[in-house]
Amino acid sequence: MADGRTLHDDERHAHDGGDGDRGVAAAAGAFVRGQAAQRDLSPHTIAAYASDLRQFSEWLKRGGIVAVHQIERRTMRRYLAYLGQRGYARRSIARKMSAIRCFLEWGVMRGLAGSNPAQDVRAPKLDRPLPKVLRANEAAALCELPPDDDPVGVRDRAVLEILYGSGLRVAELCSLDLEDVDLRAGRIRVTGKGRKERQVPLTEPAQDRLRRYLNEARPMLLSRAGRGDGNAPGLSAVFLNQRGRRLNPRSVRACLDRLLRGEGRSPIGPHALRHSFATHLLDNGADLRIVQELLGHESLATTQIYTHVSSERLRAVYERSHPRA
Repeated sequence: MADGRTLHDDERHAHDGGDGDRGVAAAAGAFVRGQAAQRDLSPHTIAAYASDLRQFSEWLKRGGIVAVHQIERRTMRRYLAYLGQRGYARRSIARKMSAIRCFLEWGVMRGLAGSNPAQDVRAPKLDRPLPKVLRANEAAALCELPPDDDPVGVRDRAVLEILYGSGLRVAELCSLDLEDVDLRAGRIRVTGKGRKERQVPLTEPAQDRLRRYLNEARPMLLSRAGRGDGNAPGLSAVFLNQRGRRLNPRSVRACLDRLLRGEGRSPIGPHALRHSFATHLLDNGADLRIVQELLGHESLATTQIYTHVSSERLRAVYERSHPRA
């Protein structure tokens, strides 16, 4: 660790609840550092843990609670009420409570408390909205929107075809390297959440768009940015921006927003194409577990939301079509 301490040092300090910033605050810091070192979590997740636990420890300190063993079930219920009074959204409250629950379970395992007072304290139930889904003809039309007479347009057509045709998360698409693409086999290797790899097929339109992009547009993006000398920062990346560097998710979202606003249509995010991919597969008889594998979902329950989407679409068609509906 940068300051010369070890995790064991942090845990020893965490037992000392009588010194201002020690106790809960020190334990929370040790927990976050341990998660960063031992689990394959994104920097965003680690930052969220740190922020949520810092807020919690500061709230506890104002109430005179400085040691983990002082936290009780009623303490957790009061904190839940406090978050609600502050106007936090249900999703934010659920995330904060999840971080605290993990932290306190960690504290129990290290002897900082006898039990986890947050174990049975539940955040408000989330209303899980159905994802935005395009019709098949809308998705196809969207993929044709970028002009294909310049390198950026050729790139954007390939991007949209892969997002819709293979169901990638936008971060997965932006992290693709040249070695991940196998056009001869018609597939790409995708590194998803938890750095888990999966093989995903490419549709024929996606293969055609990607081949043209790699052969024509990508070299032009490199040379236009003065990075065609083999030393470009984006040399291994499949998708490049106009400076010859790896395309990022923000740029993809901005591209979609620009294209749709230019057509006078409401903007959508790249994830809507992933939702559409899954829903259209299920609408046409794909097995749920195959869709789970293609999406890279760890749990089948995550994929099952798309069965609800399909049921909603079925109901809508029925009500529009049947004279007695």
